[in-house]
Amino acid sequence: MNPDDGFRALPRQECLRLLAKAPLGRIVYTRRALPAVLPVDFGLDTDGAVLLRTAAGSDLVRAIDGAVVAFEADEVDAARRSGWSVVVTGAATVVTDPAEHRRLSRTGPVSWVPAPQEVFVRIGPELITGRELVGGRTLYGVDLTA
Repeated sequence: MNPDDGFRALPRQECLRLLAKAPLGRIVYTRRALPAVLPVDFGLDTDGAVLLRTAAGSDLVRAIDGAVVAFEADEVDAARRSGWSVVVTGAATVVTDPAEHRRLSRTGPVSWVPAPQEVFVRIGPELITGRELVGGRTLYGVDLTA
């Protein structure tokens, strides 16, 4: 990040803390060789992995299983011109271990649209980046609310 762009880089632990309170995020993946973005509900595992719970036969599962994807969540206050954004980049894999699936069924995210056969998708937290704009002021003092 450019030190004069008005944003503050967020450390990994702060990124995870912010992600934990976000109700919704977006998964960015490739569909038919084109970029695709889909809003999803999610949860975080203890290692910082992003967890999705979705229908086993969904187009999303077919598109992302084994692929490197990005996941983004944010919170924006447009009136105050402030907010944050966190991106997790890593490999997406369907959880196939029965014990792990049982654990996630108890502790993982609950799908907003339950399906008869659901799977958990884990996005490994290989890279976590975040940035924040606080109070509508850039780092070099320009007031963005004027």
